Amino acid sequence: MQFIRTWFPPLAGALLVFGGGQHAVAATATADGDTSVVVTATRSEQSRFDLPVSVDRIDSEQIQQGQLQINLSESLARVPGLVIQNRQNYAQDLQISSRGFGARSTFGVRGLRLYADGIPATMPDGQGQISHLDLGSTSRIEVLRGPFSALYGNSSGGVIAAFTEDGAPGAALDADFTAGSFDTQRSAIKFSGDNGSLNYLVDSSSFHTDGYRDHSATRRDNLNAKFRVAPDESSRLTMVVNAVDMPQALDPLGLTRAQYESDPKQAGANALKFNTRKSVAQQQLGLTYERRLTGTDTLNATFYRGQRDTTQYQAILTATQAAATNPGGVIDLGRDYWGSDMRWTHQGVLSGAPLRTTLGLDYENLDEERKGFQNFIGTALGVKGALRRNETNRVHNFDQYLQAEWEPSAQWLFEAGIRHSIVNVNSRDHYIVAGNGNDSGGVSFSATTPVAGVTWRINEQFHLYGAAGRGFETPTLNELSYRSISGAKTGLNFGLRPARSDHFEFGLKGRPSQDTQFTAAVFHVNTRDEIVVEQNSGGRSVFQNVGKTQRDGIELAFEGHWSGGIGALVSYTVLKATYGEDFNTCGPPPCAIPNVLIRSSKRLPGIPQTSLYGELSWRHAPSGFSIALEGRVVGKVYVNDANSDAAPAYAVANLRTGFEQLLKDWRFREFLRIDNLSGRRYAGSVIVNEGNQRYFEPAPGRNALVGLNAVYAW
Repeated sequence: MQFIRTWFPPLAGALLVFGGGQHAVAATATADGDTSVVVTATRSEQSRFDLPVSVDRIDSEQIQQGQLQINLSESLARVPGLVIQNRQNYAQDLQISSRGFGARSTFGVRGLRLYADGIPATMPDGQGQISHLDLGSTSRIEVLRGPFSALYGNSSGGVIAAFTEDGAPGAALDADFTAGSFDTQRSAIKFSGDNGSLNYLVDSSSFHTDGYRDHSATRRDNLNAKFRVAPDESSRLTMVVNAVDMPQALDPLGLTRAQYESDPKQAGANALKFNTRKSVAQQQLGLTYERRLTGTDTLNATFYRGQRDTTQYQAILTATQAAATNPGGVIDLGRDYWGSDMRWTHQGVLSGAPLRTTLGLDYENLDEERKGFQNFIGTALGVKGALRRNETNRVHNFDQYLQAEWEPSAQWLFEAGIRHSIVNVNSRDHYIVAGNGNDSGGVSFSATTPVAGVTWRINEQFHLYGAAGRGFETPTLNELSYRSISGAKTGLNFGLRPARSDHFEFGLKGRPSQDTQFTAAVFHVNTRDEIVVEQNSGGRSVFQNVGKTQRDGIELAFEGHWSGGIGALVSYTVLKATYGEDFNTCGPPPCAIPNVLIRSSKRLPGIPQTSLYGELSWRHAPSGFSIALEGRVVGKVYVNDANSDAAPAYAVANLRTGFEQLLKDWRFREFLRIDNLSGRRYAGSVIVNEGNQRYFEPAPGRNALVGLNAVYAW
């Protein structure tokens, strides 16, 4: 990876100069502080037990130990309300939905906001990618759901925020190697420390797999680095550098039901013929400056810039690309993005009670060069051919937000906020030929999203809360990209409107004892102008607005840790997501006009009605041995708006065991992990409304991982 080869040697050299001091291995093994503290809900450290929000925190032990450390699906399956599927297809991003938002996504993550060290991994149009996130150096992930996610702008479903770990005092060198089924390998090396004037971490990893399915091999390299200095006693400056290089991820495509049932490992139709695949390269730099102005005022400023290049080869037949209006079978995207977030926090008093207010300005900019090419030259298929699309797109938003927290007594806590967002989309068409005119244009969206919540501290063990808010989702550039699958209509689909939603939530949080805690939440969401798939074929999707949808759900979670090293965790979600009005959609292609009636009360596709995660663990501290049994049950998932087919419900169990040894300045860890113990056949994810009925993406049978980790600290 060129970025790593260029930057890693000088960075490592600088760290060797600054490194030094004493470092205890035990310090690298401990958790980083109180696991109840989160920052996503209020933008400052606060106990999640007190807040009137649904928010969970996953720490490094759950993220890294006994895991491959490649996909968020490894550790976030335990979060209620969140459905996150490993598609066994690295040419497509993870499918993530929060309370049913984001399930329709066919490209990237949408419907919720993603952040890495405070830097958006979601672009201003609402679409996000997370392949640059390095789980091997992630200290924690916070997942915020419900009304308060509206305070992060263009997202309705929630917020997922990852944070890179800090270096511990002294210096440490960490080496990691994992190998498993399907010739899967991951190797990583991490150098970190703190010498009093500089806190640093540099992590480089390389991943390869042949994949469970035919034509699904992938290679990916990551670099993540963080440096923090304190210019004076009142300020600190943090720099984050990360990059990903995925030169080739083969795409096995989806399967029809008949293909899935006969041989789930096979590649989809024409995947081999056209060598369907994707390549990604991304580099990003972020700076955060925090300064305590006075005893009651703090300034925080974040600046970032990055570039992401993506090329994707699709299985679109050559005859389909004959018309001048067809954009071809190769998508070539170059994206430059940058932005800033500046906020001021004041600790004051209202009616004799503490009042904290945060005022912020957020600007994000995305410049995209989108090109399309034919996926053939003569009789050669799966190669970049003639230019068929060429446009420059720009999306930028300017948001202003205000958030306040007031605690009038020991029993009551009030949270409120409001955000105003303006999102502008402009497109300039450079591909103007006979039969394909100038499709330049633009559109602007705006919304004001208020939210409020209250916590009643019944006593020290039980807190009752309620919250309400309003959210919105703009159509992403990919949802605007096509007006028809056939290419009969060219240009961006500027007729799409943003979806607007009203959220209501009530919940109870409890700590019955020092060893146990639980949460229970009931929520209701009404959405207007829901953005749904109208056509989906050949790797392209056309979207439309429908009148109303409704989401009603319950989220339950329990966690306990007892003497003797025994632990247990259970999370359960019930979600009923339905259409509230009739509408028309497209059947199998060709489809010039939506011709299939979808009745109200039909379930939104891609969303299981129930999901359950459970874990029972035991750790024997004297020997360093640990073992855990994980179980997951997911209800059936409808694959289309008509609810005419579904991926069946499934239940799988996983086993992981680990060992740990401490020897002077060394710490060693080993683990064995077996997923899908029973070897059950099931569809791990679905492609919503796929026009050729290639809905199913099979999950692997029984598979295993073994891992080794060594840390030397000085």
